Formats: sequence, structure tokens, C-alpha cells
Amino acid sequence: MASFIGVCVIGAGRAGMIHAANFRRSVPYARLIAVVDPSEDAAKRAAEELEIDTYYTDYRQAMEDQRIQAVIVVTPTIYHRDLVVAAAAAGKHVLCEKPMAMNDQECDDMIEACKQAGVKLQIGFMRRFDPSFIEAKRQIDAGRIGDVVLIKSLTRGPSVPQEWMYDLAKSNGPLAEVNSHDIDTLRWLSGSEIASVYAMAANYRCPQAADRYPDFYDNVVLSAALTSGAQGMIDGAVSVKYGYDARVEILGTEGVMFIGDPGRNSPVTVRADHQLIRPFTTSWRTLYKEAYLAEDMHFIESIIEDRTPNVTGYDGKKAVAIVNAGNRSIREGTVVKLLEPQAG
Repeated sequence: MASFIGVCVIGAGRAGMIHAANFRRSVPYARLIAVVDPSEDAAKRAAEELEIDTYYTDYRQAMEDQRIQAVIVVTPTIYHRDLVVAAAAAGKHVLCEKPMAMNDQECDDMIEACKQAGVKLQIGFMRRFDPSFIEAKRQIDAGRIGDVVLIKSLTRGPSVPQEWMYDLAKSNGPLAEVNSHDIDTLRWLSGSEIASVYAMAANYRCPQAADRYPDFYDNVVLSAALTSGAQGMIDGAVSVKYGYDARVEILGTEGVMFIGDPGRNSPVTVRADHQLIRPFTTSWRTLYKEAYLAEDMHFIESIIEDRTPNVTGYDGKKAVAIVNAGNRSIREGTVVKLLEPQAG
């Protein structure tokens, strides 16, 4: 194997540039070779910002570039399946951002293609690499709060969705784009699968989407029954204006645990008029900056050490299945079963 892994990032948007900057400057044994974006302006601008020589507007050109051994897929979800299958066919390892794909069949295609090609497939659930989440998982597994009874996880973002996100046929909606992380959090922290879901949703803050995309929702609440017998609840929202908000509460038989402080690492100011001011987190890009780097480093380590990544295609597929079950529950107004709960 070469002394470094050549990396190409496909997608020069916000998340794509986080990964690209990491591989360009901060991930040991990795070298950013190229970026890909169908917009030549975006691709060229990204290459200039990253100070690299190569950019492509067609991902197939990157698949033919022998300097590239691994690709990072950071595009709209509807393209993930084809990009990952093409990368596997070209013998390139894959880190695919969440949501993994649109449905179970696409996930199966991606998993099988990577398995047959003998390449790694890692899914981008970066919260598993955040120190506070890692420590919470360690304490839960050590029994510090007893048996897990309830996990509540919320993610609310300030951004107005891009046009394609309004179309559930292309994005699977906020349950996928925003709450995939929360779904994975429930599974990972509980060590249990989600057996059934019931979800409610509505559009409160994005009236511009209502006419063309009547099924779009910007607010969703999903309740879940876990196979362990525990309960789960997910709260998701977009275009909330007040900042980026991600928190988790884990209730156990012997205690409770909290993850996330929207104002952490920020000064608290009390003024002469007795007003208390505490800045609020404005972006996931800053809140999870170190987690993204740790995730990218883990991907390269998994390739070099020839081991299975900590977040697999199976994890991605389970989240996709739950997203689709939640969207079905919203449409039909009913509980949707995925698995039978364990006897006990």
C-alpha cells in the first residue's frame, strides 16, 4: 500500500468542504487529490480554496483517477446509491454521508457492491465520534444509570432547506436530512433496535414550500418502541431561526444523563440592567468540528489497518428503514411496526 491514501470528495457544499479541509490538512496518512461537483464554478472554487490542482465535474472521471483510493460521498441523498456502487466497482473505499440512501434496496445494493469489491464502507454518523457521546455510551454500558428506560434526542437547525430538500421523493424530508443522527443515537446508545414508530409532522415555518410540496414538513415528533422494551422520542425541526440545537436525554432506572449544551464554550454575560446574555450555537459545523475530524481519521485508519469501520452500512440501512417508517406513519396516521419487541 502507498504511504498515504489518496482521497476525493464528491460534493463541494458545506459538509463536503468540512471533509475536504480535514483530508487536505489534518488527517494523517491521507492526501486530498481532487474534489468533484457538477457545478464547474463550485468545483473550481473549492479546489482553489483547498489549494489542490485537480477538480472534476463528472464523478466518473474521479473513478478513473488511479491516484484516488477512497471517496467521500457528500451529495443529495438521491445520488448516493449510484455513486457508492460506482466507487466500489472502481475499487475505491467509501465514506458516505448520512442519510445513506433513499430506501432499503439502495442500501443493500451499496453494501453488496462494497462487499464484493472488498472495499470499506463507512456511514457518516459523526456524533459517534464526539467525546461527549462516546463518554455517555461508556457510562451507559457500565450501568451508571441502570437500565435505559427512555432516550429523547432532538436536532433543530436554523437553515432554510435547499429546494431539493422540499421534495420528499428526493430527500425523504427532515426525518432523513436532520434526524438520521437522532435515529442512530437511539440505536447506538440503547444497544437496541427500534421496533415500531409513530410520527406527527407539519409545516410551520416554510410557507414558501406549501404549494409545490404539500407533503413537506419542517417540524416532526417521532415516538419509538425499542426491542429492549425501552422508549424513544425524536424531535426535529428546520428553519428555527434561533440557532443550532442538538441535545439528548437518557433516563435510566438508577439515574439520568444529559448530552449537549447549546451554549457550551461560550461566555455568560450579566449586564447592569440585569439581563443575562449567553451566546447560542449557530451551526453544526462548529459544534461537531472535532467529531468530523475524528470520523475522517477513523475512516483512513480502517483502510490502513484493514478493519471494519465502527459505523457500517448496516447502521446506515437501519436508519433509512426507520426514516421511511416514520414518513409512512406521518402519511397514514398510524403506528408502523419494524420488528417484534423482545420477550421479557
